Amino acid sequence: MDTRERLIESARELLWERGYVGTSPKAIQERSGAGQGSMYHHFHGKPDLALAAISRSAEELRARAEAQLSGPGTVVERIVAYLRRERDVLKGCPVGRLTQDPDVMSDPELRGPVAETFAWLTDRLAALLEEGRANGELAAGLDPEATAGTLVAVLQGAYVLARAAGSPEAYEQAVDGAVGLLTAQVRRSGGDE
Repeated sequence: MDTRERLIESARELLWERGYVGTSPKAIQERSGAGQGSMYHHFHGKPDLALAAISRSAEELRARAEAQLSGPGTVVERIVAYLRRERDVLKGCPVGRLTQDPDVMSDPELRGPVAETFAWLTDRLAALLEEGRANGELAAGLDPEATAGTLVAVLQGAYVLARAAGSPEAYEQAVDGAVGLLTAQVRRSGGDE
């Protein structure tokens, strides 16, 4: 991994662990093994490096989500696979945690990749839910946009509950609840809604 990549990866890890204020240029340099000159050769400063790190985390989240959402199975099976995929629950979502960072949220440029990622995820889930409704898998009365927003909110809230409890069980319970609500919308054979 070249110096630029080490700096981005180190900044990503530190932002996830400590937030923006707690991620000093010195900490990034120490974790990456890069000197101050190297950091400022590749980036104009901490905000520039933070933007690269946040953008990378957002891209990774979208890629991991898309792998499940475009995988094999019915619409519900793909969404459930996404909801139940393995995560570092107690560490929290690397993108979602940034919404709790006032320095990131107050900077439109740093907030951009976070907002875009959640908009993409909500839209992607809504499109899948609409597909399920259109193909008869899901009840005709299901609201794809509202349900997609709910699923994203449950996941992000589940991270918060797990961190507060110090246990992944709270996360698993919230996901199980979301899966139960979603599967209740599966149309049964015979046309029942």
